[in-house]
Amino acid sequence: MTGPLSDATIHLVKATVPALQEHGLAVTRRMYERMFQNPDIRDLFNQSHHGETGSQPKALAAAVLAYAQNIDNLGALAPAVERIAQKHVGLNILPEHYPHVAEALLGAIRDVLGAAATDEILAAWGEAYWFLAHVLIGRETAIYDSHAAAPGGWQGWRNFRVDGSTRESEIITSFILRPEDGGRVLRHQPGQYLTFWVDMPGQHPLKRNYSISSAPSEQAYRISVKREPHGLVSNWLHDQVREGQILKVAPPAGEFFLNEESPRPVVLLSGGVGLTPMMSMLETIASQHSNVQVQYVHGTLNGTTHAMKEHVRSLSQAHRNITATTFYVEPRPEDRQGQDYDHAGLISVEWLQANTPLGEADFYLCGPRPFLRTFVSGLALAGVRSERIHYEFFGPADELLAA
Repeated sequence: MTGPLSDATIHLVKATVPALQEHGLAVTRRMYERMFQNPDIRDLFNQSHHGETGSQPKALAAAVLAYAQNIDNLGALAPAVERIAQKHVGLNILPEHYPHVAEALLGAIRDVLGAAATDEILAAWGEAYWFLAHVLIGRETAIYDSHAAAPGGWQGWRNFRVDGSTRESEIITSFILRPEDGGRVLRHQPGQYLTFWVDMPGQHPLKRNYSISSAPSEQAYRISVKREPHGLVSNWLHDQVREGQILKVAPPAGEFFLNEESPRPVVLLSGGVGLTPMMSMLETIASQHSNVQVQYVHGTLNGTTHAMKEHVRSLSQAHRNITATTFYVEPRPEDRQGQDYDHAGLISVEWLQANTPLGEADFYLCGPRPFLRTFVSGLALAGVRSERIHYEFFGPADELLAA
């Protein structure tokens, strides 16, 4: 077990905060340049967050800065550490990969900061890096062991066969996945995701995370994928993947999931394709928790993008503890208020204040960043306790060492 960080290291790392505020993005960009010179390491990472969007270096720069700022209060980083560990498990990151990241990070600090990156500074960051690395390795080992020991569990990549697909809207399609070996699957926690290793002609191996949109089962998983305008994998899934296709899948992962032990009311709040983990939660509550009152509030553009409308309606009609409300931002003339949707416009905090048990419920949120910025802060300002606001977003987070 790693010992505590030395006082000298804490002092030196905190002293680099101004430099990271000014040069952090340059450091992380250089770090990835160095690391991706090794194709075996490059292929561990989700390249959509690098080459396609370029968002991961920004997220990593923010995370490195947060680590430096909180180096003397690491408890504040515990939620981020769990999120990183879950992502690493999905990507099958192993202890032997960590030295490559250390070499790239320290080399990037030296390259960007030049003479300011003294031997003492580099030694302090080396100690700080390995302290966090050992915390992550320990947590990731525990998750790997848990997955391998659980009924239907596995470690690494397992072949799944596409057992059918359903077009849910003009932009979202669902895929049913069953193990090629005919065995059981690990029961996921409602809200978790699967990580996929995708081999496409002319591309390096690609990694993608897709939320599981079905209740836990020992037989199969369902994912519901939005076609992104420039998404290599999402367009391939929509256009090329057919029944019988084999996909490589890692075990379910993620720290965003329904607390099934809580008796409190639940509000599920989603925007766009953020409905996917909510469907897993909603199906779970419908089948196993008839005593829990749940409100599902969903916002989407209009009827062309409204996925799983009839499924949600059938669940709310069949279960007295479930109510569902839908907002269309721009209803079409053929979209019927009271049948296809309930309200025109955007969901608002004011509407939630007036129509949900704000002081009693657990809120689960999933959607694009502007959606989450509005409601995570808005609900907190409206009086919802922070421990009752749970959220998930798609894309890279403010994660140190995240792929």
